[in-house]
Amino acid sequence: GGTVIGSARCQDFRAREGRLRAARNLVKRGITNLCVIGGDGSLTGADTFRAEWGGLLADLLKTGGITAEEAQRSSHLNIVGMVGSIDNDFCGTDMTIGTDSALHRIMEIVDAITTTAQSHQRTFVLEVMGRHCGYLALITALACGADWVFIPESPPEDDWEDHLCRRLTE
Repeated sequence: GGTVIGSARCQDFRAREGRLRAARNLVKRGITNLCVIGGDGSLTGADTFRAEWGGLLADLLKTGGITAEEAQRSSHLNIVGMVGSIDNDFCGTDMTIGTDSALHRIMEIVDAITTTAQSHQRTFVLEVMGRHCGYLALITALACGADWVFIPESPPEDDWEDHLCRRLTE
């Protein structure tokens, strides 16, 4: 994935100069087809890249970055975009790529700490993945029978700490 290979949230690609370098790399390697799996940033970047492709090739040709033959061979860039987001927050999909595996991993962790929490009669607070979307937190809470869940879509009231402590001592 992008996080592993270091391409996640690539700052260079946000600037035309970075996209120009990427275009040159694709042309030199004869790559004309891309499958982009990601969220809003990745898919927006792919769409920008697609829209600029002809201009990028023209600039590379003008500056000698590629030959006329390479420009001709790479005149079309085909891009397939697939939503890959652990947040499961893309309209029109039942479940995005990554959501199920993220939920599975979270449930493994919950299973691992539940016995410890019960045997020590302790309360555990678990923060799960999902930057601005509470889908994984909500589904985890339902799946494991959590007593409390915080999600970004419904921020807690100001005195949530006191309320939580009162509930724990009842």
